[in-house]
Amino acid sequence: MSMSKASIPVFEIGLNALSAILDKAEAYAEDKSIDPTALLSARLFPDMFALTRQVQSACDQAKNGGARLAGIDPPRYEDNEKTIAELKARIARTIFFMKTLDAKKIDESADREIILPLGPKTGHMKGADYLNHFALPNFYFHVTTAYDILRHCGVEIGKVDFLGAIPMRVT
Repeated sequence: MSMSKASIPVFEIGLNALSAILDKAEAYAEDKSIDPTALLSARLFPDMFALTRQVQSACDQAKNGGARLAGIDPPRYEDNEKTIAELKARIARTIFFMKTLDAKKIDESADREIILPLGPKTGHMKGADYLNHFALPNFYFHVTTAYDILRHCGVEIGKVDFLGAIPMRVT
């Protein structure tokens, strides 16, 4: 399997599923007469990121991961989203960016050194290790945590919502 097929579709499907989950959160808030900002500020534990930051982080993992694998600098996003609509716009902007990445460059990244900031330090990994042991796990962590926050808040979502539009033929 190529690096581009192991990354870009995974990020896109996960981000589209996250966007759909946010639609359900918005509908839930309206149906229950809940201020949507209560959902956006919800967190699983006091020392964890709130929903807004989980969505931002999922987008960052996708755009930064894809860009690094393609050998380009990732775009910078301001972390200023305050509404579900703004978070959905960030997701859409991230998906659009992912579609601009050069699949051939990503495919050539398996053995190329990826350099990434790690707080005050710098990480160095081969592209395949970066994708499999850093970018994808971090992406799934933030998507899963966003899902868990909304499920904990009572939004009626399930595994099918989390999985999104996976490429499957059902017979």
